[in-house]
Amino acid sequence: MRATASLPLVLATIVAAVPAQARDRAVAIDVPAGSAGEAIRVLGRQGRVSIGFRDARLTLVPVRAVRGTLTPLAALDRLLSGTAMRARRVAPSSFVIERAPTRARVAATPTARPRPAPLPEDEPVAADIVVTASKRGVPLDLYAGGAQVIEGDRLSLAEAARGTNLIESRAASVTSTHLGPGRNKLFIRGIADSSFVGPTQATVGQYWGNSRITYSAPDPSLRLYDVKSVEVLEGPQGTLYGAGSLGGLVRVVPNAPDLGVAGGHVWAGAQAVQHGDVGVDGGAVLNLPLVSDMLGLRVLGFGGVDSGYIDDRGRGLDDVNRVVTAGGRATLRLAPGNGWTVDLTGLGQRIRGDDSQYADRVEDGLSRDSSIAQPYRNDYWLADLVVRKSWGALEWSSSIGYANQRVFEQFEGPELFDVFSPGVAPRADAPRAAFTQDNRIEMVTAETRLSRRGDDGGGWLLAASTLGNTSRVARQMRDPGMRSPLTGVRNRVEEQTLYGEYAIVPLARTTLTLGGRLTRTELGGESRDVLRTVALRVDPNASNRREETRFLPSAALSWRPNDSVTLFARYQQGFRPGGIAVRQDYIQRFDGDRVSTAEAGARIGGNGFDLALNLSYTRWRDIQADIVDGFGFPTTANIGDGQIWSVGGSGRWRPVPGLEIDAALYINDSRVTRTAFTILPVSTGAIDASRLPNVADRSGRLGFTYSGGLSDRLSFDLTGYGRYIGQSSLGVGSILGRLQGDYLDTGLELRVGDGRRGVSLTATNLLDSRGNRFALGSPFLIRDEQHITPLQPRSVRVGVDWVF
Repeated sequence: MRATASLPLVLATIVAAVPAQARDRAVAIDVPAGSAGEAIRVLGRQGRVSIGFRDARLTLVPVRAVRGTLTPLAALDRLLSGTAMRARRVAPSSFVIERAPTRARVAATPTARPRPAPLPEDEPVAADIVVTASKRGVPLDLYAGGAQVIEGDRLSLAEAARGTNLIESRAASVTSTHLGPGRNKLFIRGIADSSFVGPTQATVGQYWGNSRITYSAPDPSLRLYDVKSVEVLEGPQGTLYGAGSLGGLVRVVPNAPDLGVAGGHVWAGAQAVQHGDVGVDGGAVLNLPLVSDMLGLRVLGFGGVDSGYIDDRGRGLDDVNRVVTAGGRATLRLAPGNGWTVDLTGLGQRIRGDDSQYADRVEDGLSRDSSIAQPYRNDYWLADLVVRKSWGALEWSSSIGYANQRVFEQFEGPELFDVFSPGVAPRADAPRAAFTQDNRIEMVTAETRLSRRGDDGGGWLLAASTLGNTSRVARQMRDPGMRSPLTGVRNRVEEQTLYGEYAIVPLARTTLTLGGRLTRTELGGESRDVLRTVALRVDPNASNRREETRFLPSAALSWRPNDSVTLFARYQQGFRPGGIAVRQDYIQRFDGDRVSTAEAGARIGGNGFDLALNLSYTRWRDIQADIVDGFGFPTTANIGDGQIWSVGGSGRWRPVPGLEIDAALYINDSRVTRTAFTILPVSTGAIDASRLPNVADRSGRLGFTYSGGLSDRLSFDLTGYGRYIGQSSLGVGSILGRLQGDYLDTGLELRVGDGRRGVSLTATNLLDSRGNRFALGSPFLIRDEQHITPLQPRSVRVGVDWVF
């Protein structure tokens, strides 16, 4: 556990909320002596209550052992007896551990002093077991579906700097392309459409708190500093999250301002990459209660330089793929009382890549021969406002968010004039031009919902939402002598939605959930930068506006034969609307697609062991895919129908105090079952009926965490992992049918420190493996060259952190 390293001043999330009638029931408690953080985690799970800390430094205070049949509150009182801490109930099944007030302070405190504001219901203190992305705060042991929760207090600073790559390494069902930070696409559970980012909406919904952060743009790879949890829900999630959640969703829950404690956290690190250069990173968190228990501000700032390790033989340059990242966020929380909470957040991050990170198979697999630089950038900004009001188990919330993203990419392209010669392919020895694509996206989202949490997973949810997304793509082909604009496109999507869920308990230990989502979508698009008469030669109706109305039903059933076992089954649908795509100088429509998934699974827990199993089958109709045409130009088309079989399992075992072992295995079989033959300006042949891209046929992870004491003040945390990624293909069709994957990634980290200071040593890719994470460099060169994206070579980072 790494609470002191990554969660210094806010509520440390420990265990799960449970049905209200269980809060004062005596249960068997067996908590060994040790640190308060580990003891509270064990007690919370045994008593099935939520317990958090006001100050993460309290997690290191030693506490006594507690054994017997006790209510959770009685066990807490006994556990904290003799310490300077107390437990305070903030909700029927939620407690906060805080410093006990002195007698003098208690006597001087006026009776009219406002009470501390309760925690918002959709941000329970136990994100590791409560699935907040369910929008009703359903406990994980009652949630009917595949879900994984990564606890914020278990993330090291070195891991948080990896952004979305961290999620991929922790959650076996998540995969990603590897063009580079800020350029990738995420996939969950084998539902993957293509390797490229175009106007097609993503298959994975990404959320920062309540706000959606992407629509038809690449993953911004936001750094995961100072977060409370990361939740991965396997899809589709059409009922709750609508279009673009075919594969599932990733929701990051950031730490909110603490209204009672002022303080901060700073860190810095330096990393040396074998065969590469040196990188650095650093950041700081500051928490300020502006008005005690009513108004608070939390500010984060960070920056880093990721060392390059790819050499360019053609230009005689070393370590060309350096990446510079800087960003921050600020959240202002107002809790005026009577169940009201208002959060205003601003977030920004900039990524600058000097060059692409691909190589060829010559020499040691860490170099390539190219004639121009291929830089990229991703600028991301988000602002959102969330207002909540709770009446116990009943909660109302309303949110509005604005996201702005710019993604610029440059690829080494074909010779400028040959590519526009009808029927003539580019010459292999011709001078290369530069192809640039500049995508600017604006998105506004708003949602209002009313929900009620019931007993044993029951309850209901009713909501309305709206979304507007505009994407403007400008493209150019240029060489040293000229610039030639290519056809661009402007896509506009507007959605209005009503959705709801109703969960009942028809029998003891059985929960039935029914839901539905009704969405009306307006689509519009037009060509840019060239004459309309040229752009519409392929499809004269390509710029026409059109509407789509979809209804998505869902049903789920969970049954708990005893307190340790949950069995579930679920059926749900998801969809994406169509849009306008570019093919060289022409624009063309592509239709919406739809998935239907049936799944069944089980969760087993108890006695220091947790196991989750899941089996699913998905049918995918009219698959949208961002592909490349015969000349390497990115485009979008409906490629046919598909099916996906997935089976997965994950587990944790705590054989002795302080040691936890985790393991996961995921197997996918994804196929295109019906091929749509598409006529291109220059024929490239039929698209092959083959497996869907970028999802490994199998993947697995084995990891461990061990925490112990070195002295009365010093403790250590040691973590390690090995992760295997099986074989996958780059894309669908003869041109993109390149194999990738089949590699092993490893890592080890040690931190030594006390409650305020620490020193860490992190090593990654211990075996210095090359592998091939992504078989693409430039789409214009894929026909003639074999590119690979190697793992970052063996790297060592030394870091320090300080809580104040």
